[in-house]
Amino acid sequence: MLVLTRKVNQSIVIGDNVEISVLSVIGEKVRLGIQAPREIPVFRKEVFIEIQAQNIEAAEPSKDALDRALDVIGDDESRKG
Repeated sequence: MLVLTRKVNQSIVIGDNVEISVLSVIGEKVRLGIQAPREIPVFRKEVFIEIQAQNIEAAEPSKDALDRALDVIGDDESRKG
């Protein structure tokens, strides 16, 4: 992990087109500004983790969906025979 120290109104640049600026520091809170192209998604980590969990859940078929699919396959096979 790269660790950098920045003051208010200072920035770091990632790649050619992402800039992260320190806007303010109040107590333990740091306010950041992020400039990035629209095609680069930017999320808080906790939101990103939740999105990933929802994507995994949506990609995994439920037991009920599997049972229905197997029933359909079974019905198709019985019609053929």
